[in-house]
Amino acid sequence: MQRQGRSLTIQQFCQLAGVSRATYYRRWQRREPKQEEMAVRDRLQELALKYRHYGYRPMTRLLKREGWVVNHKRVLRLMREDNLLSLRRRQFVITSDSDHDWQVFPNLARRMQVSAIDQLWAADITYVRLKTEFIYLAVILDVFSRRVVGWAISRNLDSGVAQQALLQAIETRRPRPGLVHHSDRGWQYACRDYVSLLAQHGIQPSMSRPANPYDNAFAESFMKTLKAEEVDASRYRSFEQAQQSIGRFIEGFYNIERLHSALGYCSPAEFETAIANNAANKMASTVAG
Repeated sequence: MQRQGRSLTIQQFCQLAGVSRATYYRRWQRREPKQEEMAVRDRLQELALKYRHYGYRPMTRLLKREGWVVNHKRVLRLMREDNLLSLRRRQFVITSDSDHDWQVFPNLARRMQVSAIDQLWAADITYVRLKTEFIYLAVILDVFSRRVVGWAISRNLDSGVAQQALLQAIETRRPRPGLVHHSDRGWQYACRDYVSLLAQHGIQPSMSRPANPYDNAFAESFMKTLKAEEVDASRYRSFEQAQQSIGRFIEGFYNIERLHSALGYCSPAEFETAIANNAANKMASTVAG
């Protein structure tokens, strides 16, 4: 529905029509069950990435508060189908501010002054909606140059996709020990396998403070750019097409061509090249002097 050249939200539409959101969704569910199912799943994906430690009952309460007509059995089924259930493990470390049973690490990135590549990496996961399914993208971003140094796509929201992105970043950059890896507190980054992988390569884990999205702003900013400039403008027909298109955006456009005001209107690749050339020139001047 359009109003003076702009789209109305569901809430605004319901207010104008004098009906509740629950009534709207109930009638929509009867008319367009497949569309309604995908809409519920879409909202579940958003909530699952925001509240990664929540199970199906808290998710049900969140959906009901927004006016969705769901019960806990349906939410459980959808979360099972889309692999969104919070995976809990037998605890081995408990910290006072963790939302799951894995260890939570302090925020090392908060006070860092990054002056070179491979000092601080930022990691995040987002979802991409296809016609009948959801897939998940994990990225590793070098904070100094804003370059995506590792990424992976999977049909499963698990630690595997995060590990694949990390392994690609390590293989591509081969960082020296002492690099800080920053992420949110999602179990994908806190689980034993992921933390062990960091330790094997001398990388220090760092995690955002609870309920503070600004702590991982660099990675989240990239995800917003990806959604606005690639995902939202595309209609992927298959997993393979999405993987290829997103890969071209990251490797062929974002890293190589897209200009960043924070980098003096250079692309990440151009910025890294310029920094390397400046360092080489300084070294040559020192030797010549």
